[in-house]
Amino acid sequence: MIQIAVFSDVHGNLPALDAVLEDMKKRGIRQKFCLGDLVDFAPWGNEVIEKIRDLNISCLMGNHDERIAFDFPVVPLSKHSEEETEARFIAIDHSKKHISEANKQFLSELPFHLKLNYKIGKKHWNIQLVHSDLSSNDMYLYESENDNVFMDMLKESQSQIIVMGHTHLSFKKSLDHSRWAINCGSVGRSKEENRMASYLILTLDEEKMTPEIIQLNYPTEETVRGIYESGIPDYYANFLKNEKTILS
Repeated sequence: MIQIAVFSDVHGNLPALDAVLEDMKKRGIRQKFCLGDLVDFAPWGNEVIEKIRDLNISCLMGNHDERIAFDFPVVPLSKHSEEETEARFIAIDHSKKHISEANKQFLSELPFHLKLNYKIGKKHWNIQLVHSDLSSNDMYLYESENDNVFMDMLKESQSQIIVMGHTHLSFKKSLDHSRWAINCGSVGRSKEENRMASYLILTLDEEKMTPEIIQLNYPTEETVRGIYESGIPDYYANFLKNEKTILS
């Protein structure tokens, strides 16, 4: 049996990342992979990057990482309210000013996607890791997506399992007896109602793969206070507090 942990979308939330890494440690999980988006929306972008680097955790380049690494312009998204659009511009500008040049260089060198192959007995498990899609790190794919979309991705990557992040909403979707599309959720900016830090454990043996979404409490008040005390808009602190005024 092999267990691997996959997580995504930390978004500068160091207290949430620490909680997730500590849970993995308690479970004895040594194989860890991050699907990107280390920065923006909470004030510990540098610290998050450095922890991922120092722990030698394999990490993909998320759309926010790419934007900060290469100073790409911010494009408004139609799904966002006027309030969130304004807050997003300010938060990303904050990262552009505060992420160190060495950490921007680290982000610029991250791989776009990663394919894993684990052999257990005679069984090969091919697992495709993406931030959001094989060709884009900014594609929103939800559980409601037609199964054929995920089946096409698996066919293109020649994998049985594809794991993604980006939407901040976890799901496990069995496409048939051996193929899966899974979203590991978000560590640092969950859009699920409970706002808990989420990550994925895949348990592999010769006969089957078992996916488990882990959701953890963490000291949210520490992150909220850190945002309030930074130049990041209060919008993101209020989001984590899950106040009724929050827009998704």
